[in-house]
Formats: sequence, C-alpha cells, structure tokens
Amino acid sequence: MKRSILRGCTMWGALAVSVAAFSLPAARASADAGSAGSASAVRVPANALSAVETMQEAFRAVADGVLPSVVEVDVVEKKQAPDNPLRDMPFFFFGEPDGERSSPREYEQHGLGSGVIVRKTGKIYYVLTNNHVAGTATDISVKLKDGQKLTGKLVGADERKDVALVSFESDDASIPVAALGDSDAVRTGDICFAMGTPLHFASSVTQGIVSAVGRSASGTANISDFIQTDAAINQGNSGGPLVNIYGEVIGINTWIASQSGGSQGLGFAIAINNVKKAIDDFISRGKVTYGWVGVALSDLPKEYKKELGVGDKNGAFVSQIYRGSPAQKGGMQAGDFIVSLNRKPVETVNQLVRSVGDLTVGENAQFEVLRGGKTVSVKVKVDSRKTETSVEEHSAQLWPGCDVVPLTGENRKQLKIDGKVKGVFVSGVAQKSPAAAMRVQNGDVITAVNDKKISTVEEFYRALDLNGKTEVWFDVYNGGHTIATSRYKLK
Repeated sequence: MKRSILRGCTMWGALAVSVAAFSLPAARASADAGSAGSASAVRVPANALSAVETMQEAFRAVADGVLPSVVEVDVVEKKQAPDNPLRDMPFFFFGEPDGERSSPREYEQHGLGSGVIVRKTGKIYYVLTNNHVAGTATDISVKLKDGQKLTGKLVGADERKDVALVSFESDDASIPVAALGDSDAVRTGDICFAMGTPLHFASSVTQGIVSAVGRSASGTANISDFIQTDAAINQGNSGGPLVNIYGEVIGINTWIASQSGGSQGLGFAIAINNVKKAIDDFISRGKVTYGWVGVALSDLPKEYKKELGVGDKNGAFVSQIYRGSPAQKGGMQAGDFIVSLNRKPVETVNQLVRSVGDLTVGENAQFEVLRGGKTVSVKVKVDSRKTETSVEEHSAQLWPGCDVVPLTGENRKQLKIDGKVKGVFVSGVAQKSPAAAMRVQNGDVITAVNDKKISTVEEFYRALDLNGKTEVWFDVYNGGHTIATSRYKLK
C-alpha cells in the first residue's frame, strides 16, 4: 500500500513534461448565449444558463483581478555534493589516488515556486511566498504575468511559519497589489481559487471549495493553522495565493497530502491572518519577532481534565512554567488551565501558541485561568522569544521539570502497585531541570510535596504553589519503597 506523504508544493530540479496535442473547437463568437446570431450546442433552459453565466462572469472577474499580482518565483540554491563515501576504504577503485581526499563539489540547484504581491512602497514591491521556496536561495528572480523578469531580493524568511518575503524594484506603477482578506471569516464550503505556477504552467487558476479550516501539519515544526481545499494544488503552487470569491487572499498555498506526489484534492494553505504580522516584521526587522510569556503547554485528554477539575472546557494546560519568566512574574502557576487570552476564548494549544507569538513585545496580555476550581485573572507583560538559548538552558529553568498524569489502573498494573498507593505518575523528566536535580525519574509515583500528601494532579500542582516557599521536596514511591528526594532550594 502506498503511504500518504506530505509535500511542499515547490518544484526543484529539471522537469520533463509530455504534452499531447488536441484539436480544439473555435471559440464562440459571443459569450452571451441569449444574444442574436449565437447558438448553443445543447438546449439549456434560459434561466438556468443565465445563473451559470453569472457565476462564470464572477470567476472571470476574480481571475482577471488577482492574477496580475501573482508571480512566478525562480530560485537558485547553492549546494554541496557529499564527499565520496568510499574514500575511507583501504583500496580506492575509482581513479582517485589512495590517501588523497577530494573537496566537496559545489553545485547549483534550481527551483520554482509562486508568490503574490502584497505590499508596495515607492518603487519597491513585496512578494509573499513560502520559506521552503525562497528562504535559502542565493539568487531569486520574479516573473510577472506579462512576462517581465525582475531581480528579487530576500527581505526575510521564517521557518516556523514557513513564509518568506521577497522584494523587487520596478518603475511600472501599474503592477497591482493583492488585497488581503480575513481568514478568520472563512467557513467550510466557501468557494475558493488556488493560483500560481503549478508544473511550470504560469498564471494558472484552479477552483474548488474550502474543505476544512484549522488544520495542522502534524509531524512538522510549522505553527500555522491551515485551510484545506480541494482546489487542485501541485508542485510549483507553493507560495501562491488561495483566494475567495471577493478576490481577497485568504491563504498561502503550502503543502499537499498525496500518495502520488500530485494533487489528490488535499491541498493546504497557511491562513493569511497568521502571516499579516510577519509581513510587517520582515519589512521593519528582516525577521519575525515572536512574543513569549514562558510556559510549556499541553493538551489534556478528557479523563485528565476531570481530575484537574476543569470539566469539559476548552483551553491549554500549563504543565511547566519557566522560573523568572513573564508568566511567573505575572502570577501564573504550573497547573493553571488557560481558557482565554485578551478576552478571546482559547480552543487549543496550537491556537494559543500562535496567539502568544503574535503578541507585541512589551504589551500587557490578559489571561484567564482555572486554578483549584476558580477563575483567576493574570496580567503578563510579553517578552520576545529568544532562539539562541540552548535546550539545556531552557530545561534548567522549567518548573517543576517533570510531567505528571493521573495514577490509573493501567500504570498501577505496569508498576505492580495496589490501590493503597496514592499520588501522581511521572511520565517525563526534563534534563537538568529541578525535578532531575532531585533525582525524580520516569515511572516514579509522587505521593507528597513538602510532606503534604497528594492523590490527584490538581492537588500536586496546588502544593507546588511557590508563594512563601524557599525549598521544595517530594516523597517518591518506586519499587516498593518510598523515599524523600533531596531538597531543591528556590532562592
């Protein structure tokens, strides 16, 4: 059975296309079926034909209005061919003298994608495309619908959102800029158009509907949510716009799910609201600036929500908090369940991650959290996300540094413990974190915090409240023994 694969819709390398020639009928003299002197090939009721013609005119207007702002993005990326894998063998059979090593060979790889003009400042035009199209390119050229080919310059690129901004300069003031729509208003079933340069066919338009919204690209580092569409998207469509019936860009075509590598009606576009701020960041700073508050978030299964006391509410669980972070300074705690940000309900962890990332550094963000069955308001001053910090440095600041889950019948059976043992099951420990320093291990059962017995996840996090504490220790059950961990000094 062929495996379903995720593919970016960029074209790299040489592409051979075989095209069969067909004889096409001559175009009709008039597009108006009811006009004098024209004849329909089949008998179609006038009112039905009029309705279809109205829709066709609308489709034509969208294509005519948006396509001039859709561009072909041709890129060149310098690569290095790997050194000869046989060079360390005792005998070299392919002409290179034994003992000599060849230098890696540099070569150029050509690629093709799409883009859409989204901004103009004086003579400078800005093209939005994907990071996987232009983010690592050494040479970029932008080809307009009328055939003009202009030199492009990378303004900025971001791997987490998979977007890039390319600029070019032109004296032609008639080059149009596309209008950006509101992707939050997009609904399943909406008519949409995918535009770009699929398989080298420039200025192509396919039409379909929005199949779903709020999709995620599982298995990737992309933090965007996606609009799913059955409008045909193929290699070369990456970076092109997904457009609504009003001629507004609602997404950037990015990837397809396919068993063959071609379109199977499962195309995905980054929702345009996810990248509007990125456009401004690229132009002003050359990179995307992400807001950061300093929490580690988890999705909770329904049974865990019950033990935490949040019922069936949607939100994001703060499984860990960074010591000294804006969130902790604002009064947030590990174990809080975030239900809203700036009065907007939180539906999922991914949504909250995107929303926090789009916050302005320095602004005060208002969070509503559930804690111990009560709603608590927390105000947090947003900081900037630092990418240069190592994983180990991050882990060292995590509090408490371990993930815990309810002690269920399944893990009781795994640990061979009966119902007399009460506590929470440790499902993960971050390296060099406080929990690791206290020698907590995966599979331990934490039965008490600072000598206070606990039996649920909610009780564990409540006991972890750092207010007034100078040190913390756990009672841990493992292998039939209960021991007290070393004491972790907080100050």
